[in-house]
Amino acid sequence: MSPLLRTLGIHSVLLILCVCLLQALELQLHEQQLQQQIDEQLRMREEQRQRDLQREMVVQQRRLSSTTTSRKPYIIPNGLSLPRRGEHPDKCYREVPAVFFQYDKEVKIVGNSTTNPFFNVIEVCCKGWRRYEYDWSRCVPDCGERCQENGFCLAGGICQCFDDFVLNYRNNCVATCPLGCLHGRCFLNGTCLCDKGYELDGSRRFCQPQCNATCGHNEVCLEPGKCECAEGYARGLRESSALGCQPICIPDCGYGHCVGPNQCECFPGYRKRDNGSSCESTCYKRCENGFCANMTTCVCQNGYRYDVNTTSCLPDCGDSCDNGICITPGNCRCFNGYVRNREKCEAVCEMGCGFYGKCMAPNVCGCAVVPGPDRTYQKCELGLCNADGRCRCMIGKTRFIDKCMSPDTVTTYASMNPIQVNSSLIQEFDLLLGRHFILGGAEMAHSSMWWL
Repeated sequence: MSPLLRTLGIHSVLLILCVCLLQALELQLHEQQLQQQIDEQLRMREEQRQRDLQREMVVQQRRLSSTTTSRKPYIIPNGLSLPRRGEHPDKCYREVPAVFFQYDKEVKIVGNSTTNPFFNVIEVCCKGWRRYEYDWSRCVPDCGERCQENGFCLAGGICQCFDDFVLNYRNNCVATCPLGCLHGRCFLNGTCLCDKGYELDGSRRFCQPQCNATCGHNEVCLEPGKCECAEGYARGLRESSALGCQPICIPDCGYGHCVGPNQCECFPGYRKRDNGSSCESTCYKRCENGFCANMTTCVCQNGYRYDVNTTSCLPDCGDSCDNGICITPGNCRCFNGYVRNREKCEAVCEMGCGFYGKCMAPNVCGCAVVPGPDRTYQKCELGLCNADGRCRCMIGKTRFIDKCMSPDTVTTYASMNPIQVNSSLIQEFDLLLGRHFILGGAEMAHSSMWWL
């Protein structure tokens, strides 16, 4: 073999080895990139799972707070909704029962409404807006459960995603390649390859679940091979489940049927109230949280009771909210000086009442040797009960009827509160001596005010 052919053969072999080596390096680099993308996808899925778990915990806390606490905690809403420069939405006004503003048991609230003294007129954000959590004097757009992250909520409930993010089938802003591709992986050329069970949407920017069969009416494909009811729809129970996904109206339509999410169509002869959705008869009552069955009858929703003063349905907490205000069904807010003890609000006496007394009102003890009804206890405000079941004041205080106070304040208190002093005298006399007096025989049992 000539030297020239030998040299060409050696060069050819070296060239082939270099090409193989370059291909091996390129393949290894590609595998490393794929592994990095897989790791990034796993990290993003884990973060999404943690966010979903946190969201479920918040929802669970919100659901349980109405029965386990005396005051419902304020939860900062998700999503980014900020006040914009030059944007000043109009405020709306709403009448709410004045009893919700009562914090002291003995101080009744008179509303500022010009039509009914049992209502207060307050300023609220109009529909489609909510209070800005860091400045309650301002209103910001409300997107509800949409636009939870990676975007701005604009007026009209519009979600504007950040750059390189897009609104997906769940109304959430998700990353697009090269940042990421949820339920898929990105390539160097900026395209996304979806995982099994997912396919690219029409814009080819994110992966959406794939259902083999076409979803039915009012259904959407939210998971691979699984159709679920669209937002605002739900399946019926038992025999009505064959009807498929039906619209949900909250509250119930009353004298009408639900034709769309929170859209009622009234039966002939019935109508919707202003700013209301339920169909009802014409009546002169407000009947909020309920609907009018006829001209004079208001039917309350579950968890509410009819209130004569407001002619509306107020939240019902049963018999466990005597020392508080029921602000939502089953959620009792205790008055000042009372604390929640299981189901009821109980008074707090900071210095205690002793063995022969019990706390009847904030810092007011009831004294008695033998336990009995509350009317048989001698009141002892800011004092203690001794072994004889009588009120005894601390050193430096004197007892005036049912209170312990400084001696130099007795005259001022009596002159400034004559009605309360007379009431205390009547109750004290009735407790100590009134039960020994009977006027007119047995048919006229003694009254707590028989001498007036």
